Amino acid sequence: MKKTTVSLTALALLGATSASFATEGGGSSYPIGAENHLAGAAPPPGVYVLEYVNVYSADRLNDGQGNAVPVPGFKVKATAAATRIAWVTDTPVMGGQLVAHAILPLVNVKVSAAGQSSSRSGLGDVSLGTGVAWHHSPQLHSVAAVDVVLPVGGYDALRPVNIGRNYASIQPAYLVSWIDPNGLNADTKIGMSFNRTNKDTGYRSGSELNIDYALGWGLGNGWVVGVGGNLYQQLSEDKRNGQSVPGSKGRAYSVGPNVKYDSGKGWFITAKLSKEFSVRSRSEGTSFWIKTTIPF
Repeated sequence: MKKTTVSLTALALLGATSASFATEGGGSSYPIGAENHLAGAAPPPGVYVLEYVNVYSADRLNDGQGNAVPVPGFKVKATAAATRIAWVTDTPVMGGQLVAHAILPLVNVKVSAAGQSSSRSGLGDVSLGTGVAWHHSPQLHSVAAVDVVLPVGGYDALRPVNIGRNYASIQPAYLVSWIDPNGLNADTKIGMSFNRTNKDTGYRSGSELNIDYALGWGLGNGWVVGVGGNLYQQLSEDKRNGQSVPGSKGRAYSVGPNVKYDSGKGWFITAKLSKEFSVRSRSEGTSFWIKTTIPF
């Protein structure tokens, strides 16, 4: 097996594998599992600060058939705090409102394997995005958007751990939320990642489908409790110097409890703990997310 490596970008804290596993570095340029309740519900016009905090840990690495790869002492521990600045305008577009955002992540990751360890901290890759938000009814809301991930995070092809991925990614997405303070709450974000080539290695990660989801019940006092997680599937194989890499399609599913609190004063907080299962060509672990939304 090749030297174990990890490449993390923005909030993408998933994976520590050889370069032949599930996108280069075994991670994704999308922060898998980041969205929870209120994913598709844009707030009223204004500027908002959303803070995402993630802790991911894993001690298992799976191959393309889902079997554990015997790497002695394999462990990944990654944390991130990402500030998302969102601007909801009152500019009408296609019956909705124009929205835009930027995501600035700070990342720390440590990988241990075969008696050795390496870590790195700093600014990860930055995301810029724009889209259109609709409010179809008091309960139903949606957003169509596209993000561009810019490769500004620290990267060195010779380092065993990186916090940037050294390639750009284009990520269209559609988000939907059904909100009822006294009943069913359901949210999803369906997105794709189309990755460019890492010019330093000649490696191009395959296209990816990611679905974040949340399902809960409103208790009538600002609280929603339920379950959430994500479905991740790599749709095409990675390529190295134009040649397909067999067995490089990654897969990961996750589920766990989640909660949302609406203060009634314009700020919100969501949290979830999710455990991965049925994982292929990636690390398999547990992720904890907290997201806050505060009007600026």
